[in-house]
This record gives sequence, C-alpha cells and structure tokens, in this order.
Amino acid sequence: MSQTPSPADPSIPRLPARDPESHKGNFGHALLVGGSRGMSGAIALAGVAALRGGAGLVKLAVPESCQDTIAGFEPSYMTVAMPEHPTGHIAATARGRIESLLKQSTAAACGPGLGRSPGLNELVAWLYQSASLPMVIDADGLNALAEQPDVLSNPGGPRVLTPHPGEFQRLAGEERYGSGSQQEQAAQMAATCKIVVVLKGHRTLVTDGVSSWHNGTGNPGMATGGCGDVLTGLITAMLCQGLSPLDAAKLAVHLHGLAGDLAVAEVGQVTMIASDLPKYLGAAFAKLGM
Repeated sequence: MSQTPSPADPSIPRLPARDPESHKGNFGHALLVGGSRGMSGAIALAGVAALRGGAGLVKLAVPESCQDTIAGFEPSYMTVAMPEHPTGHIAATARGRIESLLKQSTAAACGPGLGRSPGLNELVAWLYQSASLPMVIDADGLNALAEQPDVLSNPGGPRVLTPHPGEFQRLAGEERYGSGSQQEQAAQMAATCKIVVVLKGHRTLVTDGVSSWHNGTGNPGMATGGCGDVLTGLITAMLCQGLSPLDAAKLAVHLHGLAGDLAVAEVGQVTMIASDLPKYLGAAFAKLGM
C-alpha cells in the first residue's frame, strides 16, 4: 500500500547552502564506533547514512575481524581495525586508538552493532564521560549506559541519546526521572543530564528538557531492524555540519521519517528494509529545499 509523504514541517532546522568553493573538510569528519561479529550491517548502515547526510568524511572504528566485511558494504567511507575480544567485539584495549581518532573528528557515534560485555561497558562510559566532541549514543551504547546509571548525568560534551521505548525503560530505571509517561521522563532526563533525548516511535519525541518537538514523518514500514542505525548516522552527519545537538536531532529525525515515507510509496510497508532509507534521503533533502 502506498502512502503520500507528509508535508515538510516549517519549524524544523535547515542546513545552510553550500559554498561553491567548499571542500570535504568543510562538512566535518564523522567517527562511528561499533560493529561486531554477526552485526556488521548495523555500523555499515550508520556509515552510509552519515555519508548520505552530508558528512565530508566518515570513518568507522570496527573489530579487526569484521573490517573487510564492513568495508565491502560501501567504498565511500573509511574503516579502521580495532583490537578485538575473542568473542568478536571491540576490546577495551581499543581506547588508545579510539582516542587518537577522536582528535581527528568533528562528531562521533557509538553503539550500532557494538555488542555487550563488561569491557564494552567501560569503553562506552569512558567515551561518554571524556570525549568533548558532540556524540550520538544508540543501541548497545545505550544498554551499556543503562548498566551504569551514574554515568548518564556526567557527559563530557554534547550528547544525543536515541532510545526506543524498551531501551529508554532500561535507561530511566525505576522512577529515576519521575513517575509520568515515558515522554515526560525523557524531558526530565534531558534536563537533568543536560543532553538531548530522541525517544523513537510513532511521532518521535526530540527534547533537551527545555523544549520538546514531535516529528510528523514516518510510517509503520520503518518498524524493521536497522532503521535506528540509519538515524544514528544521519544525526552524526548533522552534528558534523555544525548544527546544535537539538537542531541536528530534529532535522535528522524529520529527514529519516520523510525518506521512509518516500520509500514506502514505492516499496510498500511490508517489504521496506533499512537499507532502502539512505536511497531516498536525496529526495527527502530535495523536498526540504536542500
């Protein structure tokens, strides 16, 4: 069944027009940390979305055994092999290499396909608390934070968290941010921790605790694995291009849903998959006049 794309929301931010003399360095360097054996596609989807979202350079820090697979998804991003745990995820000893990459980066993301382990919990906590650049945390990055609730209120720089309702429930715990609805708790979490929360779902909420905005694009066809990874890469791209965390999240969420609406008009809700979304981002940008 096809669906007519939602009209553009005039309240959402826009990227500035690109100078004819600009080069890739003008649009930021994105670093995405994630991937593990069996979950290579998640970080690859995030990387493709960061490219389609306009980041000038995109680099993926991934386990060594997954590097060739992840590099094979897309020739336009770079991959860097990280030391890995025998189970196939990034080892805690990768901290030094990641720290070096962060110094070259404009914005970062952590979580897609990352996997779970005590060592990764430590790595995510270190990234969250020490990196000064803007950072998106999603998926297993959120699960790592949920196991360390004291870390959440101590970000080392601008942070955008993108939980779905289940992830948010683990993050929020038992009435740590009030006893209201998840949306009310999300606003309280954002205000308390001084972060931006993107609570994903029907009419996704974007809040910094001061202002809140509900997205009007998207459809049920996007309820499929990998769509959240695309959003992670897209928000990272917006941060790379100089938008504030709140504006980056609002624009990326709107574009993400709009790409889904454009895709569903051709492929249908039942057959849509996450890798369809980046293919429609160009049309989504065009619909917003960018």
